[in-house]
Amino acid sequence: MAAPVSTDRSPPRDFATVFARLRPHMAELDVFLRSQIAAFEPEIRDMADYCIDTSGKRIRPALVFLSGWQGDGRVLPELVRVAAVVELVHLATLVHDDIMDESELRRGRRTAARAFGPEAAVLLGDALFSHALFLAAQFPTTSVCRLVADSTRRVCAGEIIQTLRRRTDDISDADYRRIVDLKTAELFRASCALGTELAQFPPGYVEAAAIYGRQLGIAYQMYDDLADFFGREDRIGKTLGTDLISGKLTLPLLRLRQVLPEALAQELLEEIRGQRPARLAFWLEQMEGRGIFAAVAEVIFAELEQGEAALAAWSGLAPTPLLLQLGEVLREQVAALRSAAA
Repeated sequence: MAAPVSTDRSPPRDFATVFARLRPHMAELDVFLRSQIAAFEPEIRDMADYCIDTSGKRIRPALVFLSGWQGDGRVLPELVRVAAVVELVHLATLVHDDIMDESELRRGRRTAARAFGPEAAVLLGDALFSHALFLAAQFPTTSVCRLVADSTRRVCAGEIIQTLRRRTDDISDADYRRIVDLKTAELFRASCALGTELAQFPPGYVEAAAIYGRQLGIAYQMYDDLADFFGREDRIGKTLGTDLISGKLTLPLLRLRQVLPEALAQELLEEIRGQRPARLAFWLEQMEGRGIFAAVAEVIFAELEQGEAALAAWSGLAPTPLLLQLGEVLREQVAALRSAAA
């Protein structure tokens, strides 16, 4: 029997507040992930250990635990294992992302590409992907491995599409949303689907939670793209301005392009194409003066509302209020980003 619905309605202000009740879950996840280091060949164990750190938010494992919630202190071993799977897939994508973006920092320290070189980092990411699928294949049901493999392919497809569209202005709002849906939201969706399914919630709830996860993932990536311009490296913990520098037309840049005079819009496109040096400070000033933050925030909130609507019929199940808190946290994060940039 699932735990009763939480009656704590105090609005959370950050992910740490929501995740505080997941300390037993995350502790077991850490133990499990550390135990997997020995599965890698001795020559690359230190490299794998460098990637499997505990400094990230671990939103995707948290989605697994929250969507399969059974009550405070009750940790299902199968949820720990599948949380490790989605975290390894996510870490692999970060390793590859940082190579393509030529990023210096990730989670406040050097990226794997900077620590080991881009050639070795590419293969390290592949090794993390492979081990995630190996762990998924250990479940007695083939549905876990099938879902993880399908999601991993979709995540990679999203990254490929975005890579092929770099240095080009041939991207519409629909194209951008498609990329975000694949490269980020897919793993959010899979985390919620896996958590609810392994916790044996009704199929209808598995579907509703998956929809919520997808919308949360889309909103989260849009927030991340906004933070790439309006954030601060000491707070965000990674290199900022990489989207413009690497030629990625994200939502803030798409919205800016739509409102710029023709001459300035042409200059922006030349920088996206790599035809002239990127001027991050200049375009941030343009965004500030043309209401781009508010325009992107409005889209983020609309995505969250769609996800929340999917859970409306399932308010009586234990995971629902916990999952909804993540949307509230993201709203708070957007507000905090605005305050920090002001």
